[in-house]
Amino acid sequence: MPLYDITLPLRVGMLTYPGDPPFTMEQVAYLSRGDRFNLSRITLATHTGTHCDPPLHYLDGRAAIDEIPLEVLVGPGTILDMRGRPKIDRAALESSDLEEHTRVFFKTDNGPKLLAGIYSSDYVALTEDAAVYLVDRGIQLVGIDYLAIEAFANPLAPVHRTLLGAGALIVEGLVLVDVPAGPCKIYCLPLKIAGGDGAPARVLVETD
Repeated sequence: MPLYDITLPLRVGMLTYPGDPPFTMEQVAYLSRGDRFNLSRITLATHTGTHCDPPLHYLDGRAAIDEIPLEVLVGPGTILDMRGRPKIDRAALESSDLEEHTRVFFKTDNGPKLLAGIYSSDYVALTEDAAVYLVDRGIQLVGIDYLAIEAFANPLAPVHRTLLGAGALIVEGLVLVDVPAGPCKIYCLPLKIAGGDGAPARVLVETD
């Protein structure tokens, strides 16, 4: 069964959400100049690249990234093809093949922009009624192929608050361009940051 790495590489100059600190990497030890090893220092936000949003991201006192159960992070799921749609609303989900899956990733027209490092504020996002629908369906993990799952400049963040309030984990920045839609097995492994409000993750999917 094919295994896909759907993680966005961390690199200097990579696309980040407006206002977030940029990713930096500085080499501080060099074999070539006589040091005993190569060593670099990196700085990044907890929501850089392919990353996970736990409930603590928007809700004080709720689960941090290191408190997400492993059974949420790994297991069967599905990739839904939402290309050609300007948004993912309840109607789009009702007409999809979500079935009984509790883990779902959305493949949208965002994908090429993410890979090319192009920012657009009108990216395809989840609507509030779609978030409510996913919660009602018992979704535990939901991901999308851009910097955010919620529409830009929405200060009340109803999509995040609906999903995270129900205990679902959000994954953003997925690289799904070359991955076929349909059932799969998901392996989502965020960095284990104690008390973290988020964390970069290595995410893999195994398809049939």
